[in-house]
This record gives sequence, C-alpha cells and structure tokens, in this order.
Amino acid sequence: MTDFLTGKKHIHFIGIGGSGMYPLAQILHKKGYYLTGSDNNETETLKAVRNMGIPVFLGQAPENIKGADLIVHTAAIMDDNPELIAARNSQATVVERSELLGLVTSWYNKAICVSGTHGKTTACSMLTHILLAANIDISAVIGGKLKLIGGSGRVGTDDTMVCEACEFSNTFLKLYPNISVVLNIDADHLDFFKTMDNLRASFSKFIGNTTDKIIVNGDDENTMSAVKASEFDKEIITFGWSDKNRYYPANIEKIDDFQTDFDLTEQGEKLDRISIYVPGRHNVINAVAAAAAAIAAGAKIQAINKGLSTFFGAARRFERLAKINDITVADDYAHHPAEVTATLKTAKAMSFKRVWAVHQPFTYSRTATLLDDFATALKIADKVVLTEIMGSREKNTYNIYSSDLCEKIEGGKWFPTFDEVAEYVADNAESGDLIITLGCGDVYKVAYKIIDLLKEKYGS
Repeated sequence: MTDFLTGKKHIHFIGIGGSGMYPLAQILHKKGYYLTGSDNNETETLKAVRNMGIPVFLGQAPENIKGADLIVHTAAIMDDNPELIAARNSQATVVERSELLGLVTSWYNKAICVSGTHGKTTACSMLTHILLAANIDISAVIGGKLKLIGGSGRVGTDDTMVCEACEFSNTFLKLYPNISVVLNIDADHLDFFKTMDNLRASFSKFIGNTTDKIIVNGDDENTMSAVKASEFDKEIITFGWSDKNRYYPANIEKIDDFQTDFDLTEQGEKLDRISIYVPGRHNVINAVAAAAAAIAAGAKIQAINKGLSTFFGAARRFERLAKINDITVADDYAHHPAEVTATLKTAKAMSFKRVWAVHQPFTYSRTATLLDDFATALKIADKVVLTEIMGSREKNTYNIYSSDLCEKIEGGKWFPTFDEVAEYVADNAESGDLIITLGCGDVYKVAYKIIDLLKEKYGS
C-alpha cells in the first residue's frame, strides 16, 4: 500500500473529537507527529485531546489548516465544509479517516478487526477488557466510549490492536486484519450496497483480506455464505449458540436483570464458568465471540473470565443513566430493526412495569426501506415516542417522515422537537417504568432532558 505518511510532519484532523478520530490522534501523537485539529462542539474528548498537548480550534475555518502537510477528515464532513474545501485546494495530502485507519492497522502484526452489522462496539469493548486483563498492552479503536480506557481508543506498546471494522461504504476493505471477526451480516446500509448479494460480497472481500485467522458466527447463514464465497484458505474458527461451533455457551442462567452466567465451551469441553454484567441474550454471544478472538490472540481463560466480569457496558449500549422516583432512564445506540428488537426484548424480559421506547430514526433511506420492520420492532415496547428523522448525510428525497412510522404503531406518538418529546414522556412516565432512548444520532440528549424534568418533578 502507499504510505502517505512518508515525509509528513504536521497532520491536521478535521473533526478531531469524533470517536473514530480520537484514537488515531492518540496513536500518531505517540509516534511523534505534530498534530492540530478542529471541531464544532466542545466535548470531553476535545478536553482529552488538549490534555495531550494538541492544539484544537473550535469551529472550522480555512486558516485552521495552515502549515499542515496531511489533512484527515471523516466521512461525515460535507463537501461544502470550508476547512475541507481549503484542504483540497492546498498542496497538502487529503485523506478520509478510513484510509488512515487502514494504514495504521498495517503497522500491527496482530490487528484484530471486528466486523458485523450488530454488536461491533460491545464485542470490541469486551475484547479490550480481556486483553488488558491478560496484561497485553494493546492499542484500540472502538466505535463508542469505554470507561476502562477513558474514551474510544488507547495506544499501547504491544504489537496487538483491536479495531472496529465498519462495512459502511466498504471502509473495512481498507483495513489489514491479521485476525478478523464477523459477528453477523444483516440487511443494512442498502442505500450503498443496494442488494444483500453485494453486502455479502463485501464481507467476503473483508474475510479474504485476513492474513491469519477468521472467527465467524457459524449459526449466521449470511456470514457462512460470505465465508464460502471468499475461497478462504486460512484457519476458520466458528462460534455460535449450537455445539456444531468450536466455541459456544452452555448452561446459560439469568441471575438477574443485568447478570447472566454460562459455561464457555470449546468442542464439548467446558473452559470456565463465565459471568457477564450486561443484559440480553445477544450479549452472551458477543462475549463468546470476544473470548474466541482473545484465545486466537493468545489470551488465557483466566484473563477471559476476569475481563468479562469487569465489563459493565460501553457508552450508549443499554447504558443506565438515572433512576428517579423508581423511573429508570437508559440510552442505547440501536438504529436497525434487529438491534431495536434485541434491545426491547431484553428490556421487556426485565422486571420493569412498562418499557418506553423513545426512538430517533436515522437516515431517510434506512427508515423508508425498513419502515415495516421498524414498526414491528418498536411495537415490542409498551409505549413508543418518536422524534423527527435525523437525516445525517442525506436529503429527504424519499418523502419519508416520522409520522409515517408512527401511523403503523398503535398508540405511538411523535413530536417535532426534543423538548416536546421529553415533556410528554416525563409527564406520563410512572414509578417502575423504564425509559430507553434508541438511535445512533443525538437522541441521547432527549434522555438527559427527561432526567432533568423528572428531577424537577420528583427531586433528585
């Protein structure tokens, strides 16, 4: 591959506070590059960047790139961004974040790249916990914040890296995995892939780029189809629910709402009794996948047990935010019908009186394509309240609105503003209820508004 960092000294990050940019800044800073960055909003991550001695501009302007010979931007930066326009008109090399991440993964001899439509951040976070418990000083690039490492990434001294591998726009094809993990393949990002065949083909290419071992969900039909199509000649390790897989859970026991115990089993042999402290059946299989990857990376079973027992969830993954007057407020990143279904089924299996789903649909294309699936998933909740759709990178050429989704959900409500959503929920929630905000946009802000209103109503 072309090493576009050769000869570069000053690297500027447009959007340095992003969860995917911060870990790369950590790694490059440790390697001695001079970094600057910009972002539009003051965050805890920006404070962490400044604490590293990296100058950060609040707001994006052409003069911010002065002196940089390499400029990195995220895919979320629009073409009309003044800083990006200036970068492209300069003499500096301009790359998208995924290109830099790909180059960085090539520096590690044991880059573990975790892919899949659902569960990537949780599995990466579990794996990070395990490898650090094994005293392996890893580097990590995770799609969400993890308390253990104080953010979305860390830089270590070992030759091992944990990296979240996202399929959107085929960005994971730019990575150089030594060990790859495929958790599952489901219908998503079809605005880009168009068909499931194209999506499976991209995962096949990702698998084919792996140099050492692939760890795959042997119970997932789409995943196994992608493995077969890749004509892969490296070691294939399967995990799943059934004993046809190399690794699987046995004797699963739900202890309480937030603890599940199971026997981690390899080819019929019990390795250890494992306890996890994140809710939901789906997290059992995430833990098995993380354990399989950790073993492939050289971790012992003691570290797997310790690492998983100290993991209490990544930020925005069924994250409990507050409990006021016996009303629990939580937040979750679920933004696909399968994820919403898993989260709400988990919530309904818990001991709450009622479950409120406060959902922010994300992108017009996904909402339009999966409208009926979203309606079916959200109906699992007792109460459903919708915000407007967050368009993100899209324009509403689909003529789709939250009201269209709301019409398919009996008793559902929608409101145009976050304040109206929060006021309705806070006014109508009762003792014993769970309120969970769902979506990958900024719907978490609604959760905090609800918390403030409940504190005003009942006291803190």
